Amino acid sequence: MADDYLARIGKLIRDARKHRGWTQAELGTALGTSQSAVNRIENGGQNISLEMIARISEALDSEIVSLGYAGPMHLRVVGGRRLSGSIDVKTSKNACVALLCASLLTTGRTTLRRVARIEEVYRLLEVLNSIGVRTRWINDGADLEITPPAELDLDAMDQDAARRTRSIIMFLGPLMHRVDRFKLPYAGGCDLGTRTVEPHMAALRRFGLEITATTGLYHGAVDRTVSPDRPIVLTERGDTVTENALLAAARHDGVSVIRNASPNYMVQDLCFFLERLGVRIEGIGTTTLTVHGLPVIDCDVDYAPSEDPVEAMSLLAAAVVTGSELTVRRAPVEFLEIELAVLEEMGLDYDRSPEYPADNGRTRLVDLTIRPSKLTSPIDKIHPMPFPGINIDNVPFFAAIAATAQGSTLIHDWVYDNRAIYLTELTRLGANVQLMDPHRVLVEGPTRWRAAEMMCPPALRPAVVVLLAMLASEGTSVLRNVYVINRGYEDLADRLNSIGAQIETFRDI
Repeated sequence: MADDYLARIGKLIRDARKHRGWTQAELGTALGTSQSAVNRIENGGQNISLEMIARISEALDSEIVSLGYAGPMHLRVVGGRRLSGSIDVKTSKNACVALLCASLLTTGRTTLRRVARIEEVYRLLEVLNSIGVRTRWINDGADLEITPPAELDLDAMDQDAARRTRSIIMFLGPLMHRVDRFKLPYAGGCDLGTRTVEPHMAALRRFGLEITATTGLYHGAVDRTVSPDRPIVLTERGDTVTENALLAAARHDGVSVIRNASPNYMVQDLCFFLERLGVRIEGIGTTTLTVHGLPVIDCDVDYAPSEDPVEAMSLLAAAVVTGSELTVRRAPVEFLEIELAVLEEMGLDYDRSPEYPADNGRTRLVDLTIRPSKLTSPIDKIHPMPFPGINIDNVPFFAAIAATAQGSTLIHDWVYDNRAIYLTELTRLGANVQLMDPHRVLVEGPTRWRAAEMMCPPALRPAVVVLLAMLASEGTSVLRNVYVINRGYEDLADRLNSIGAQIETFRDI
């Protein structure tokens, strides 16, 4: 049992070191010990004191080492406070994970700027590191450098990390260009009901990838004589399905046409990245993409993903539900225009700056200043649509917003089997949210929010919606086990505190 604990502690230390971008020798120097001693610690071959764990934690600036066994993370929220000032939108989580997968397409070095430092990214980095890809944080941890090996060691893949993220499914497109046969764990991530992977299989089959499933694993086999002989029509206009098709087409020696493609923000970022690799793509931002693939990609690439429209919507919602004046800077307006139009219809008072380009040179940004507003329910129901409709991930935020508005709002979350159910958790905080069926809720406002202690919903966006409602609730609320929030948001509690919130992070000891 002691050996097992030492191995588990060693793995935590190794992961934290790699996330910091340090070698074993660099950590040894910081601790005043040798590289070989660090190697023994990381492999579970050396007893380690609490004092040494604390020193390692301080050296690596890593909570995961000092508190890894203290239980799940919780948030204590003192609500009823107004937010103020300004806050920048972070880079897109969904774009970053797609670009991490896309880095496998080139044998050169990939540098990604301002990468979201979130659990979803960390899980993919653990998988990449386990198969031989070298990653390191540079420029004081702001940017990420990725260097692939000549040959991937897929047998060494960290299966636990892979199963903790649905993004692992986007390894299918790149891996089929690296090896003829491979295994990949079933994808995990949020609990959002049944989400079939058959659309991925149908698209990738056209490039010669056949998948068979056994217990817990996908087994991939590539027939390199197969080539798309006509346009690939996706059976669902999904973001990850489109990205997987793009990743397969990028190194296909020929021209691939993808129809019913998602033109959403993360897909556009992936297209811009692939263009930096030399892949020519026509139709970016539309539902038909024509990809001129390159059979070999051997170049270094430097790319800055754009800002996250869903995080921007989260911050807008925070201002609305707390009745605050807040400036949300660097908001990707192209992917928020329908949401803003609906909010204007509801009575939102806000200003927007002139547009300016994101660091990728392509995405349009604005600064949005939200002011306290008396809202009324929208004329029509709130429902998602593929871009340029209301973003699927922005729909839950309208539940909290609708709860502050006068009147009844019907929210129809038709995409996921049970995400709407999690929105009924707002009733614990005083909202009137009636579940009509697994996809629809009726929200009656306005709400007199009240504090509560509750478990975090297991789906990312509803979890953040509950946190935002706690910001508006007089008194002290507790949100328990917030790992799912950390999967998709970087330092959200600290960043909200910077604009006037009062949120404390704690763990059960």
